[in-house]
Amino acid sequence: MFGAGWLNLGSLVFGLIAWILPVVNLMQPNKADHRSWAVFSVASVSACAISLCMQIFYTDHLVKIEDWSALMDTSHAVAFVATSLLAVTIILNVFTLVVYHGKKL
Repeated sequence: MFGAGWLNLGSLVFGLIAWILPVVNLMQPNKADHRSWAVFSVASVSACAISLCMQIFYTDHLVKIEDWSALMDTSHAVAFVATSLLAVTIILNVFTLVVYHGKKL
């Protein structure tokens, strides 16, 4: 099985995917005919959820190996980054919803 370090890398990759998908979706040239915006948004929110889940698994790993100093050193940063990831993902996807919903009115 993969080492615990892969959880952090995977979390970073999925977090970036969560932010990139709505931006790519907004950069589509013809938004009026583009019907797959919902798929991009669902994929973005799913990537965010996977990223956060990987961080939970990594924290669980630290608890299992009883690395209390690592938990104490990183818990505040992990909480801040997780909150930022979730907030930016929601904002980007709400903005995408507004842009695409406005085109259909």
